[in-house]
Amino acid sequence: MLTSRAPGQDTPNASRRNQTAILTLGAIGVVYGDIGTSPLYAYREALTQAAGGGISQAEIFGVLSLALWTLILVVTVKYISFLMRADNHGEGGVLSLMALAQRATQGKWAIVTLLGAIGAALFYGDAILTPALSVLSAVEGLKSVPAVAPYLSHELILTLAIGLLVGLFAIQSSGTAAVAVWFGPICAIWFVAIGTVGLINTLSTPEIFSAINPAYGIEFLLTHGKVGLLVMGAVFLTVTGAEALTADMGHFGRFPIQLGWYLLVFPALTLNYFGQGAFALNQFEVAASQGQSLQASDWFFLMTPEWFRLAMVGLATLATIIASQAVITGAFSLTQQAISLGLLPRLTIRQTSASQSGQIYLPAINWLLALGVLILILSFQTSSKMAAAYGIAVTGTMVVTTLLAFVVVWKLWRWSVFTSIIVVGPLLALDLFFFGANILRVIEGGWVPLAVGLLIAGLIGIWVRGRAFLAVQATRETVKIVDLVPNLAKSATPIAQGTAVFLTADPENAPPALLHNLKHNQVLHNENILLTVRTSTQPHVPPAERLSMERLNDRFLRATLCYGYMESPDVPTDLHRDGRIPIHPKGISFFVSRNSLAPSAEVGLPLWQAIIYSFLHRNAADPTAFFQIPPDRVVELGSRVRV
Repeated sequence: MLTSRAPGQDTPNASRRNQTAILTLGAIGVVYGDIGTSPLYAYREALTQAAGGGISQAEIFGVLSLALWTLILVVTVKYISFLMRADNHGEGGVLSLMALAQRATQGKWAIVTLLGAIGAALFYGDAILTPALSVLSAVEGLKSVPAVAPYLSHELILTLAIGLLVGLFAIQSSGTAAVAVWFGPICAIWFVAIGTVGLINTLSTPEIFSAINPAYGIEFLLTHGKVGLLVMGAVFLTVTGAEALTADMGHFGRFPIQLGWYLLVFPALTLNYFGQGAFALNQFEVAASQGQSLQASDWFFLMTPEWFRLAMVGLATLATIIASQAVITGAFSLTQQAISLGLLPRLTIRQTSASQSGQIYLPAINWLLALGVLILILSFQTSSKMAAAYGIAVTGTMVVTTLLAFVVVWKLWRWSVFTSIIVVGPLLALDLFFFGANILRVIEGGWVPLAVGLLIAGLIGIWVRGRAFLAVQATRETVKIVDLVPNLAKSATPIAQGTAVFLTADPENAPPALLHNLKHNQVLHNENILLTVRTSTQPHVPPAERLSMERLNDRFLRATLCYGYMESPDVPTDLHRDGRIPIHPKGISFFVSRNSLAPSAEVGLPLWQAIIYSFLHRNAADPTAFFQIPPDRVVELGSRVRV
């Protein structure tokens, strides 16, 4: 029997194809924004490192070969084919891998948390470098436009770049959902444009296609010694942003990201690098015919036809702004995850979209990033000087990611140690090789992301140690809840109407706020809920599985709310979502223990760490705001604690 379909009605397969196409287009705009702007400076910087007394033909072929094979090995083989399979219920990124590894090792390996902290810390170094380098590179392209170049000065270029970036950071508080729909189409046009320009130049010099032979790259490394390693540090700029492939899996899914790479991004990048090599080869032949040596130039813009060059600068500026937006959003998301996993103190988090939970804004992170970006631009002045600082943060993050992946495939996937080493070992060796090549550029500016990473890692370490010390102290100074509840049942403590919710990190012991309430107010509520809010190693927890509870007696209930590390807690809503805990007609009061810390050289942390921890603790966002508890329902009780 045949069935008819109404005009315009999509079949399930057509609907899935449309959804995949939309997600793929979105991934092209968000996931590939950073790596998509690498052609602006990567090949230029690599040839600049190779050019001693002038660029030779062998260096043009050798550097191009290294760039192409870096794209193939790092992005296609490592990320697209392997690491994207190591997802945490669809989520990726260094902290998702850390959560997976923690689950695999049952949280007993401190090295896993350490690696996650290092990876997160290095990301912030990357987050201030990407906007500064990419936007400045695009604006510098104006110097290649003959009609505009005479009116440009170095100061004007810096002013334009700074103005664009300040504007970008200023709009973060109002959210970017309204303009985000344009990211995919704009970046798709960008990739088509750079691929087309590259193809036009390649067809004029088809012999450049032979650079795909890895022998050119190997010969270059064997004949250039230390210079070869410096070039490899610059070649790595071709894959900066590759870490975003896994970090944004939760938003777009694995298949759309892979589809975008194979269908558009990889062909466009490859053709553009071939085009830059072909243009450089033509320039080499012209220089050789005039008896001159070839010096490094801004190949990307110079190979673009003059009639299209100004439009290309405008398109490049849009693409770099989108890439910068993706990194800023990534920093917000990573910070939220780090807070949920206990690596950073709570910060103010604002939702900027009523329909998309991932649209968040963190004022402190936003303006710290903006400050870092401005300092970088004013310090380095040009994108070429800044490029030396870029690779270290990314290669360091990639080393951490690969090490965590090794733990996952060994402990969680149950691969043998031998198989794990055979598969992951070559990838780690590749990362370490690139990291070593970039370390050689520390003096040129590579110290900047290392310093930022070291600072953030230090703050994470102090915060984790401080929290652990306070947890131990709280355990020593409290009583078991199973001992307290029967004693209270026998006592003549006055009963207050309503429900009291005592937030506690340790459900086995009596919450400090409960003990303070009994000691100072000498009253017990009619219904008492001992509530623990936990963060799962999974990114999301189904609402039906979020609340678990245990009745201790007719007055006491022990409850746990569990959230994924990608979720924002909403304690009042989730506590009463399924009706198992009814809302008391006399109302609910939330009791929170909020201690005042006093740094001390005699107990706990070293004094300098205690001072920093106290500062972080004092300036952390109100936990009740983080849990979305109405402030008029909160009672804070605490004492002075030495750390």
